[in-house]
Amino acid sequence: MKTESQLEKVLRAGRFAVTAECGPPKGSNVEILKEKGKHLLGLIDAVNVTDNQTAIVRMSSVAACSILKGMGHEPILQMVTRDRNRIALQSDIFGAYALGIRNVLCLTGDHQTFGNQKEATGVFDLDSIQLLKTVKDMRDEEKIIGGESIQGPPRMFIGAAANPFADPVDWRVVRLAKKINAGADFIQTQCIFNMDRFEKFMNQAREMGLTEKAFILAGITPFKSVGMARYMAEKVAGMDIPEELVKRMAGTPKEKQAEEGIKIAVEFIQRFREIKGVAGIHLMAIEWEHKVPEILEKAGLVPAARN
Repeated sequence: MKTESQLEKVLRAGRFAVTAECGPPKGSNVEILKEKGKHLLGLIDAVNVTDNQTAIVRMSSVAACSILKGMGHEPILQMVTRDRNRIALQSDIFGAYALGIRNVLCLTGDHQTFGNQKEATGVFDLDSIQLLKTVKDMRDEEKIIGGESIQGPPRMFIGAAANPFADPVDWRVVRLAKKINAGADFIQTQCIFNMDRFEKFMNQAREMGLTEKAFILAGITPFKSVGMARYMAEKVAGMDIPEELVKRMAGTPKEKQAEEGIKIAVEFIQRFREIKGVAGIHLMAIEWEHKVPEILEKAGLVPAARN
């Protein structure tokens, strides 16, 4: 099903796509969002707008997407099932499409106990795979859940997330296949640090024909410091960070660690470009949006170099 997504056009044209992430502010200050957005403008193909990431209360993803679109960005609406039932989820898809948003990333979301509203009731009426199927049916079958016809279907380019390293590892590609079969047109992975295991994951995906059915964008997060590397290695579930990377950061003088983190990210991006089936990268420079231009320039991924 053809959509009006500019991201889809880039991927179908065979260009190596670049998406990045932008977290809305913890309030209604639009200028904070615009400050982040201006560092990314004209450099990336689309910007993901997180949906109360890590269960922290923030400006709504739909509103932030609309603001960034007004700046000239191609937004990707992240939508989690943690906070909404099926009525609200479908309603927000309609609303987002009406506001000109043409991409959606379907997620379950971090459990509310990780955030700043631990007493909140998690909804989880649908899971991410059911949400993928719902949006696909809204787009292609022009029906909502239950079969009622739609007055103006949302022609969304539909995405999902994948973590190649979560347990059980042997089932990661199977879960990826389920998401693609449910309706995912593109996949953005969690941040990759163990390249050998990621290459094995991509080999399995190619063998199953999944790279022919969906566009896979490899996730990358630059380290700011050895403290960040250690925290992610020890505290963040689903991460696989080889000890040699932590040692490399630890062996770098403190004032040079941010620079070294960017160097590692650039090295990884260059390796991603050599892996068959990787259609682009998803750059998650957490609260470091101003470093995205430097990273892309050093990686040879400024727009002129990608065309």
